[in-house]
Amino acid sequence: MNKILIFGVGLIGGSIALSLKKTGLTSSIIGVGRNQDNLNDAIKLKIIDHTSQDLDKNIAEANIIIIATPVAQIPSILKIIQPYLSSHTIITDVGSTKTDVIESAREILGQQYSQFIGGHPIAGSEKHGAMAAHSDLFKNKNVILTPDQHSSLRAKEMITTLWKNAGAKVSYMSHIDHDKIFSTISHLPHLLAFSLVDMITQRSNANELLQYAASGFKDFTRIAASSPEMWKDIIFANKKFILEDIKYFENQMELINDAIKHEDEKKILALFKNASKTRNEWSQ
Repeated sequence: MNKILIFGVGLIGGSIALSLKKTGLTSSIIGVGRNQDNLNDAIKLKIIDHTSQDLDKNIAEANIIIIATPVAQIPSILKIIQPYLSSHTIITDVGSTKTDVIESAREILGQQYSQFIGGHPIAGSEKHGAMAAHSDLFKNKNVILTPDQHSSLRAKEMITTLWKNAGAKVSYMSHIDHDKIFSTISHLPHLLAFSLVDMITQRSNANELLQYAASGFKDFTRIAASSPEMWKDIIFANKKFILEDIKYFENQMELINDAIKHEDEKKILALFKNASKTRNEWSQ
């Protein structure tokens, strides 16, 4: 892994770079991005060694290319790198959706699709940009990889090694299973947090409401401080499964609404007990 090229040196891309440096897996990390100020920060913080001055040459010489941008940008980046890819270069991404990314990689990379491994590190925070990066972000965190029957064994092994050296716990699943699971446990919760905060801002007494909001509100809505652009892309990329989960949640809220309206204490108490038991068992 002598030369690594990273598109998007933010929280995730920057943290990958720092973990690679910490474990000594690479001798050169080159950063590519739209925000020059962010890239300058990454250089100052020694997250990357260089910014790309000759992108075509950097692509051709890279051992691994990591795409750590919002998912909507991935197809255009694949189109940029495809003409210059060598047969030894492995490509991966860190997107929170996988079906759209896999379909784009198959179409754009063609025969070189075998060199691509879809990835999703289950780590991060509401902070973003190179300044938020740190080398232990992935320690003991789950990373999902989505190789398929067309993926080369070498590509799978190299990306697995990259993540294990960052301290992550690597597992594999199909891109469809991934998107179903993370629609429920990640994408829907982000939608709910964004929606609740937006609902409050539209109330005439928004300032008063926020003045008295305490730790419960802060914990529940923390993820609403996440990157709006990134989450806009994720929601539309996983539209099918998110719409299914919204329907499930609407049914749940209708059940609660009906129980409150009819003062059905047993139903509400049973729901709360079930939720509390599940949450406590999960968090232990």
